[in-house]
Amino acid sequence: MDIYNLVSFLGLFVLVAFAWALSRQRRNVNFRCIAFGVGLQLVLGLLVFHAPGSRDLFKWLNDAVLQLLSAAQKGQQFLFGTLADQKAMEGAFGKDNGFVLAIQALPMIIFFSALMGLLYYLRIMPLVIRGFAWVFTRLMRISGAESLCAASNIFVGIESATTVRPFLAGMTRSELCTILTAGMATVASSTLAVYVGFLGKHIDGIAGHLISASIMSAPAAIVMAKILYPEDGQPVTLGRSVRVQIERDSGWIESIVNGAMAGVKLVVGVCALLIAFLGLIALIDLALGGVGGWFGAELSLAKVLGYAFRPFAAAIGVPWADSQLAGEMLGLRSVGTEIPAYLQLKGAMDANAFSHPRSPMVIAYALCGFAHVASLAIFVGGIAALVPERRRDLAAVGPRALLAATLACLMTGAVAGTFFVK
Repeated sequence: MDIYNLVSFLGLFVLVAFAWALSRQRRNVNFRCIAFGVGLQLVLGLLVFHAPGSRDLFKWLNDAVLQLLSAAQKGQQFLFGTLADQKAMEGAFGKDNGFVLAIQALPMIIFFSALMGLLYYLRIMPLVIRGFAWVFTRLMRISGAESLCAASNIFVGIESATTVRPFLAGMTRSELCTILTAGMATVASSTLAVYVGFLGKHIDGIAGHLISASIMSAPAAIVMAKILYPEDGQPVTLGRSVRVQIERDSGWIESIVNGAMAGVKLVVGVCALLIAFLGLIALIDLALGGVGGWFGAELSLAKVLGYAFRPFAAAIGVPWADSQLAGEMLGLRSVGTEIPAYLQLKGAMDANAFSHPRSPMVIAYALCGFAHVASLAIFVGGIAALVPERRRDLAAVGPRALLAATLACLMTGAVAGTFFVK
């Protein structure tokens, strides 16, 4: 253990204190929830990085995911031919021009969505989700409905809200904030596969690490949501478990078809968001560049956000020499989604831009979440479609949920930094 491990450990409490300072009702903060949530994260981090056999388990997980990715690419190669083969494209157009996101990476989402649909039909995922939800409910003393939704968000995205649809109308604002936060602090397994494809050559066992990051971010999301928007009502399902509420497909073929169609919608949505937000970021960069030119300085949104997020990057254990670059990635995720941020991380690792080997690991954990403006709009709009009468409440708690999700992801990065040893 070195000084950076200690910095990361202390950074956990800095983040908690920061959230408490911005809390809506400091006197109502549930300290049991905070203590058990942080403790649960630390236990998970200890198991991930130091449990006997953890390296072997991560190697197995990584190999399994890579095999799944290889299987997913068969369909892509059939449809797109050489365009889906990155090595062939690099040979034809050069190393820097061989990767095409829309053809080589995003179609994996369709495969993994279909796989998740099948696992739901086989009742495997509902069983796993209920296990996580039981732990959250018993240890953190929150409602069964928000526990179930937080647990399902470890594996799926906006569709997790459907697991608690019967309870949404009667939820308190604090519960709604927790559901939004959990959705944005974690990532769906379908998109997680894309990040594994980006970083698989650079970080050993990256699949296992990103799976762990999504799991650890669930209790972190609950902690941050309950600090920023403490419970001041009486949840209907407080302290009791609830069952997963999903409409089961009529057969395994239908489950695969429905999963694949959901994946198509997700891919189209991701493409639309990337086109819109990256274009808007470029427009902002033009404006900032013009302003910076008046003062002889080079300004961009990435640099501005990098300065804003740099203290947080340093607080979670990223060495100061790498903290500006880390801050830019965290800032890019907040406005441009996590995919460009992970691509920037990949590029930085390709260029050996980091001064310390811990930096990429901490950043990879901290980026593993949907904590960005576009995701907030998706989750608020998606849940409001299920319960239109709660649209105003969802919009009201949305900004705090986005802040809570961002801090939760940073907490997960701090836990990784606490236990990382090269």
